[in-house]
Amino acid sequence: MNTSRAILLKLASVAGFVSMAALIKAASDGVPPGQAVFFRSLFAIPVILIWLRWDGNLRRGLRTANPLGHLWRGLLGTTAMGLNFSALGLLPLPEVTAIFFAAPILTVIFAAMFLGEQVRAFRLTAVGLGLVGVLIILSPRLTAFSEGDLSTVQALGAVLALMAATFAALAKIFVRKLVGVEHPATIVFYFSLTATCLSALTIPFGWAWPSPAEMVFLVLAGVIGGVAQGLLTTAFRHADASVIAPFDYASILLSLAIGYFIFAEVPTLPMLAGATLVIAAGILIIWRERQLGLERSKGRQAMTPGGQ
Repeated sequence: MNTSRAILLKLASVAGFVSMAALIKAASDGVPPGQAVFFRSLFAIPVILIWLRWDGNLRRGLRTANPLGHLWRGLLGTTAMGLNFSALGLLPLPEVTAIFFAAPILTVIFAAMFLGEQVRAFRLTAVGLGLVGVLIILSPRLTAFSEGDLSTVQALGAVLALMAATFAALAKIFVRKLVGVEHPATIVFYFSLTATCLSALTIPFGWAWPSPAEMVFLVLAGVIGGVAQGLLTTAFRHADASVIAPFDYASILLSLAIGYFIFAEVPTLPMLAGATLVIAAGILIIWRERQLGLERSKGRQAMTPGGQ
């Protein structure tokens, strides 16, 4: 265990994912979301295979005991990615990033619904706080359906971003089931493979021929996304998830910087206020998950000989 290394790897992966989103946004005017998902997934596969080979997990990463589980996880995750990429073309980068942070909050709800996990008052309060934050971010957009064309487009972007967070939360439920029987490397590889195949089905709906700049953006998005995924998976080996998970929220700061300096996007007060609540709720949920994990660990030690 090396906490400092884990945090650095996590921050590097966060920077990679935000950069990937910025590249997708830069290409969004000329490339439809399904095509963007295809390029992002396809060009991540060689990176993932190289990472698995370097890590000594190539055979293990290609072997699966639950192909149907990977298919469902891939279907939900690919849908989330497509919706998120659609939102990036309609809304500022920091706003999409902030709304997407509803996913961990929604995961708590879905875990109670589908996995039978107990959600007590503390986590319910955190979930409620996070949902209030999401509503604050969404409210200026959703009240704009009755206004001009630009406002309607941005309202649609907000709805798509929230739907992306919902599908991402559902995908995480399947990941929780898969981690019990599959190696993390297997989950990473088969998601990229499934996303590539599923996104290719959108060809009849009108793919575009990318300009040279858009092609570079798309290829870089795939490569950087693959590298970021490898960095993230490696980070989990050096520290517990509850230790490095809060650093996800560094993506808000990075997306604010990229949005302002590259896309000339000035954050609104509702977006900043809502994002603060969402981040606070997420950190509270992570802290509570860590406390519950420690309690379960102490309980198991008490039940084993010498656990006193």
